[in-house]
Order: sequence, then structure tokens, then C-alpha cells
Amino acid sequence: MGITLTTSRFLSLDDKERSIYTVAPLIGNTANLGIPLGIALFGVESVGYTSIINIANVFFIYTVGVFFYAKSEFTIQKSLLQIVKIPILWSALAAISFNLYEIPINPHFDRFLQMGAYATIVIQLMIFGIYLASVKIKTIDYSFSGKIITIKHFVLPAVGFLVIWVSGVDKYVGAILFMELIVPLAVNNVNMAALYHYKPQKVTEAVLTTSIFFIFGIFFYAKLFEFIG
Repeated sequence: MGITLTTSRFLSLDDKERSIYTVAPLIGNTANLGIPLGIALFGVESVGYTSIINIANVFFIYTVGVFFYAKSEFTIQKSLLQIVKIPILWSALAAISFNLYEIPINPHFDRFLQMGAYATIVIQLMIFGIYLASVKIKTIDYSFSGKIITIKHFVLPAVGFLVIWVSGVDKYVGAILFMELIVPLAVNNVNMAALYHYKPQKVTEAVLTTSIFFIFGIFFYAKLFEFIG
């Protein structure tokens, strides 16, 4: 995050764009894309690693992410209070506690939770689709999206690759970490931007453009996976 904070100071951005630039590239699609992509590239054994990374990402989204997206509507104190009000944070803590202490869950209640999870995914994609439907090729802010693409798909992967290489982390784990670093922006960015009126249209454009770039960039990234692993 220090990288996005530092580089944002040298760019021509307004306050909201600077906050989006700072936090959005760090909120990647580590679940719906990261986990299945990990299985495809590294096998089922990668699920443990990708799941842990996704859990960390969830806590980042609903703490740091919420703070940055909320601070345009609220004071610093009220922005911090918004973090406490987010239900998913407490739900995640409860889920981790149940898993850690191996507390059994009634199969019927577990099915109920699964239905809620699937419904949430549908609602998230519907919100994204609503904003995506209004995106016009001619009106996309390519300058801002270009800045997001640069930090997301060039600067952060380069720094991550260097850290993984220098740290001597296990090559298999390092390749998984690098994969999770390069996935495009998560739809959760749009949800947060819409909730706090934080230029959701521009965030949607950033999610779209980073996703398109990822599709073409994956062929180049594949070579780096081979180099790391």
C-alpha cells in the first residue's frame, strides 16, 4: 500500500481518484477468479494457499477499503465506525472461529449459509452489471484507467516478483502469491464505491479495463510463473 500511496502523490488526481488509485489495485479478484485459476495452474493443493490469501483480502477490503471509500462521505472517526458496522467483517470472524475450534454446524443451517453466499455473489454481479451497462467506450476515462492498469499490472507485479525472488520463499508458494497479485480488480470495489458514492462509474471502468488487460497479459504472466516455479 505504501507503493500506491507514494505514487499517487505524483499523479494529477482529485481526492476521490487518489483514494481509488491507492486502495483499488490492492483489492483483487482473489476468490471467484483467484481460487479456480490457482486450481487450473497449480492443482487442488493450491486451494489452501489461495483461500488464506482470499481471507486476508476480505479483511483488507472491509477495513482499509471501507475506510478509504467512506472518508469522502464521513469524517475520519465516522469512517472508522463504518468498518465496525460492516456485517461481513463479523461474519468472517465468526466463520474463522467456528473453523478454528472445529465447532460443528447443522447440515440444514450450513445449506442455508451456502444459499446466502450464492445469493450474495449474484447481487454483487448484478450491481456490477448495472454500472457496466452504462459504460460507453467513447466516454471511458482512459487516462485514469491507464494509471490503474500501470500500477496494478506493471508496478505491483514487478515489486512482488522482486520480493518473492529475493526472499527465497518456496517456489510453489511464490508462484501462487504472484498469481493472486496479478488478478484484476474485484467487483467488491464497485460495491464499496456505490455504497459510499465514490465514483462507482470510474471504478467500474477500472475493473473492466484491468480484466481485459489481464486476459491478454496472462500469456506473459505464464512465462513468469515458469520462471518463479
